Amino acid sequence: MSSKYTISDHQAPHFITFAVVQWIDALSRPLYKEIILDSLRYCQSEKGLILNAWVLMNNHVHLICSAAEGQNLSDILRDFKKYTSKSLLDEIATSSLESRKDWMLWLFKSNGQKNSNNKNYQFWQQDNRPIQLSTNEMLDQRLHYIHMNPVKEGIVYEAEHYVYSSARDYCGLKGLLNVDMIE
Repeated sequence: MSSKYTISDHQAPHFITFAVVQWIDALSRPLYKEIILDSLRYCQSEKGLILNAWVLMNNHVHLICSAAEGQNLSDILRDFKKYTSKSLLDEIATSSLESRKDWMLWLFKSNGQKNSNNKNYQFWQQDNRPIQLSTNEMLDQRLHYIHMNPVKEGIVYEAEHYVYSSARDYCGLKGLLNVDMIE
């Protein structure tokens, strides 16, 4: 992997993307979104994740985040992906409400079999492509990009109306996660 996509300064803010394999809209149900939110809360309270901005879409997650002093952002992200992939796969497999269960599990299994890093299934795409945000211009650009994602997708007209985003916090409303806002 190119050094362009490695984390060298774990305490610096990074733009991170987690995308579901083949961009499957596997995060469309509120229950699945809650698994992601609960895991992010856990990473914040127990692992030292500092979350500056976020958006949770139906097939990907964008974060601006860093690690607390003495913590390793790569380890936090690895653990997050491992836990959420297992939890989401279990929930999909056992859900009586998931009409696309067989199709999704087949795709996750097919992707897992193609990747030697997996035993059975692959939920998340392999690479997070972390980009260190070393200037205010980079921070502002990624913050705008994250918050406008639901608007661009036609889900809402105003970024702060999308509940699965820190845009609410940046507009003075209370969001679903604690955010260390970028000043």
